[in-house]
Amino acid sequence: MYKHLLICLLITSEIVLSQTNPDVFIMDLSISEEKIETSNLKNLSQNKGYDNQPSFYDNETLLFAGTREEATDIAMSTGQSTTPLFKFLKTEGGEYSPQRIPNSEDVSAVRLDLDGTQRLYKYEDNTDKSVTRIHDDLQVAYYAYADENTILASVLSGNNMDLVFLDIKTSRVDTLLEASGRSIHKVPDVNSMSYTARNEEGNWDVYQFDLESKESFFVCQLPIGIQDHIWLDDSKLLIGSGDKLFWYDLYGNGDWKQVADLSGENIQNITRLAVSLNGKRLSIVAEPIEQ
Repeated sequence: MYKHLLICLLITSEIVLSQTNPDVFIMDLSISEEKIETSNLKNLSQNKGYDNQPSFYDNETLLFAGTREEATDIAMSTGQSTTPLFKFLKTEGGEYSPQRIPNSEDVSAVRLDLDGTQRLYKYEDNTDKSVTRIHDDLQVAYYAYADENTILASVLSGNNMDLVFLDIKTSRVDTLLEASGRSIHKVPDVNSMSYTARNEEGNWDVYQFDLESKESFFVCQLPIGIQDHIWLDDSKLLIGSGDKLFWYDLYGNGDWKQVADLSGENIQNITRLAVSLNGKRLSIVAEPIEQ
């Protein structure tokens, strides 16, 4: 019973504690050497429930965990409509962290079933036979693909999460470290991934994991209270804080620099972000400010 409660708390704690009504937004993005410019911000979810965890299916289509009939399911939006499409099978459990599987048209998501079972699944379409488990035993909480056959993931382990490297074909699992975080990404244009780990001060550090050598090296510390990051390219990290966006340039002076102010968009508490492969679209999760 305790294990099932812990699973539910890890998946849902950000819903009840950090954001009361998160929505998924999308906007146009222009990146220069000194700053970024955003425009045409649009709320894609506009639900009173939980809408979060965006990732780009392609340069125009966004996946996210969206509320449908008081359940959390895999939502899709082209960014041209504020009514998301729920294309994949509706299950009794809730789906989180939907992502496109590389070199495939299929989608994966973490499914939290009513009995507390939490596993990573592949979804092909809207039929029962199209849903398969990617791994039978791992209690995946957060993950990202290195390629279609390998995953870097934070998995439930006791009271914490462990960072593991999963070979999908062989089901081999290598545990890399303890006390890992939720923000895991493929770094653009290089053979590495990034992840977060809790430091001695209780804050989150970003590391890069070299996929060839299987070694990690420290990148930077995230500002206090920030858990999420993405990469704009192989040298710039982007985060949200309040209603501002900041980046960290690996070739800069070692400071986080404000690069965009979204205070005029009536949003607050930016957390997760996602950027399209062509770098022209940015999605964020934030709370709308009621007018």
